[in-house]
Amino acid sequence: MSDPLSATLQIAASGLKAQSDRMRIVSENLANARSTGEASGDDPYRRKTITFESEFNRVTQANLVAVKGIGTDKAPFTVEYDPGHPAADVDGYVKMPNVNTLMELADMRETNRTYEANLKVMTQAREMVMRHIDLLRN
Repeated sequence: MSDPLSATLQIAASGLKAQSDRMRIVSENLANARSTGEASGDDPYRRKTITFESEFNRVTQANLVAVKGIGTDKAPFTVEYDPGHPAADVDGYVKMPNVNTLMELADMRETNRTYEANLKVMTQAREMVMRHIDLLRN
């Protein structure tokens, strides 16, 4: 059996890593929310997605979270009328990325809160370890 505090730190650390990766994906999506193709007929930026999986750590006997994969959203592109745009088709329509900025901002907020929660767990576990060490000194 492993040390519960060590397992707690491993779980929280894996959560921090996963949410950090998720924040990177959300940031990329927001940064490219208006990135169109360069020429007529080119596809614009396609929204990225991230999936997670549970990963068992035999040393700590804990289930950790890990990034399973980064994919792309298959949702259709939207179109906007902008005949002067270099990527406009013959009718003047431009394919726009399938990124919904409102949804990405909601994902960013959720990611931030989850990251903070994992950070708080790590801080509290570290404080418990320090108290344990102080008790052993006395």
